[in-house]
Amino acid sequence: MGKSQKVAALLGERQKIEKEIEEIQKSCQHPTKSIKNVRERLDSQTMVTRYVCDECSLIIGIPNNDELQNFLKQ
Repeated sequence: MGKSQKVAALLGERQKIEKEIEEIQKSCQHPTKSIKNVRERLDSQTMVTRYVCDECSLIIGIPNNDELQNFLKQ
């Protein structure tokens, strides 16, 4: 298998995995959430503080200033 075929196969697998993750996140009820530092975008190194579902890891909100200050004190 050539490099281009290998890359194409891996990109196809990644697309399937991303679609499966998206379906899981859509069906999740987000029962619990935590404040976490996450990447701003997948292609970015910039970290931002957001509410993230503990079950499916979906970003579900932005903490207010008081919540952010309490998180940073920990």
